[in-house]
This record gives sequence, C-alpha cells and structure tokens, in this order.
Amino acid sequence: MLSWRHIHKRFANKQVADDLSLDVNNGELIAVLGESGSGKSTLLNIAVGLVHPDLGSVWIDEHEITALPPEQRRMSLMFQDYALLPHLNVWQNVAFGLRMRGISKNSARQQACALLAEIGLGEASQQRIQVLSGGERQRVALARALILQPRGLLLDEPFSALDTTLRGSLQQLTLRLIRQQNCPAVLVTHSPQEAFAMAERIYLLHQGKWLQQGTVAQLLARPVNARAARLLGCDNVTDKFYIPQMAMQFDYKRGTQVQVCALHLTARNYDVTLLHPQYGQLRWWLPLRQTINVGDKLPLTILPERIVYFAE
Repeated sequence: MLSWRHIHKRFANKQVADDLSLDVNNGELIAVLGESGSGKSTLLNIAVGLVHPDLGSVWIDEHEITALPPEQRRMSLMFQDYALLPHLNVWQNVAFGLRMRGISKNSARQQACALLAEIGLGEASQQRIQVLSGGERQRVALARALILQPRGLLLDEPFSALDTTLRGSLQQLTLRLIRQQNCPAVLVTHSPQEAFAMAERIYLLHQGKWLQQGTVAQLLARPVNARAARLLGCDNVTDKFYIPQMAMQFDYKRGTQVQVCALHLTARNYDVTLLHPQYGQLRWWLPLRQTINVGDKLPLTILPERIVYFAE
C-alpha cells in the first residue's frame, strides 16, 4: 500500500496541499482529477521524493519513506513527454534502471527484451528511439517504469498527447501490467474521461484540498457541489443544481415544448442544445431514432426527483 498522510505544502503564497491523505492498495489504480495548478503533480513529486512536504508523511507498506532520497524509494514516475534517452536504443532505454542497480548487461537485456515482447515491441528492441511512433515511445516508457518492479507507479498525464484509439489500448495495457505486478498506482489528470476509463476510485482536487472521492458511479450520481460536477465533465450544471441525462425524458403527453438551438451529430447520438423556459440552456444526448433539426421543438419532461441540488 502507498499512503500520503496529512500532507501540507506551500509554494510562496500558494497552498498546493492542504492536509491531504490518500491510501492506494496494491494492484489498484486511483485517479486524482483536478485543474491545472490544483496540486496534482506536487502530490506525485512528494511521493517520489522530488519535493519535500512542509508537514505530513509518505508510507509504503507501513514503512515511512518521507526522509528517504528518491533513489532509495523504488518509485517509478511516468510523464507525458516520455523522457527517453535518445542516445540509447529501445532495449537499452528499458534496461537503463536495471543497469544503474548493478544488473549485468546480459541479464538486463534479457529482462528488457522479455518485457518488450509482452507489450508488443519485441521486434523493435534494437531500434533507435527517434524512429518510434508516439504510442511506441509511450510503451517503452511504461516498460522502463515497470521493469524495476516499483513499489508505486505514478502517472503524470502520460496519455494526453495520444489519439483516442491508441490512448485506450495503452490505458488497458497499463492496467493489466499494474495488476500483474500488484503495484499501487496513481494517475493525475485533468481529463474526466481518462479517470473514468482507468480508475477504481477518483479523488477530486481543488486548490490543494479534496472536494470529493468515490467510484465513478458514486460521483456522477451525486457530485457534492457545482465545482465537483464541472470537474467530472457533467452537463447542465449551475451553482444550485445539476440535471443528469437520466432526469430528461421524451414525454409527448405532458412534456414541455423546448426549442433545439444547436445540434451536433455523433456516431451514435444527437448532441442537442435546448432552451428550456424554466432551466435555461440544457444539453441532451438523444439516440439516432428520428430526424432532428435546429429550430425543432421537442417534448421534454425533467423528472424533479432526479435533479441533484447542491447544499448552500
């Protein structure tokens, strides 16, 4: 288990960690979701030893590591920019950490090539880094991070530069390897979609404080306030309430006639912007069952019992 306990950290006049505690079980990936500057990366840097907390402690399996230098913590940190070494080929990049630990060249090469084969890069082991695609470079970075069998894997938005299809496949590969190695992992991101795709639990962070935490279903069912709802990418959010999609229904008998103000067609849905006389502008996702055009009026009922009202 990887744990942060009552972490406090301030840079100049900015508080980036205000009594943050977090436990991550072995084989589990949790996501910390927040805007830029909320303190996400600082939390990772404190765990890996690049930043020292003003107060609080970091623990691995009930052993405190707060005072240990980075090289003694056995933590792996993955970045968006890969941070690969251009003068080394693929297997040498993967084996670099093993060589730094004194593992022989032959043994390090065997381990690196075995892991590269597992992630689909066995035939690229001799290639230069410069000829690889972005997805291939990210797989090399992942192999380099995991070959050391770290006590914790820290992911600092490592997939954000990749296209949607490639991002999804790498996310699933990462999850499989984390569970295979039984390693605690933390992903920091500003993308709710990435957090939803990967994390078993999500922590919402704002200005160094936790707003809310829970599973995807728990958070989307009842965000604690408007800021949390917007971090989660929810539609139809005001400072007072949130109207989820499940609260909106076609109702030809009792529905309010609302005008279609804008329309975007996706592969499976209409993404419709409506103007409601009571609730104002609303976004509604509709299946492709009928033709809808801008200017049309649709019969919409909003179920009041499904509206999420925020506490004052």
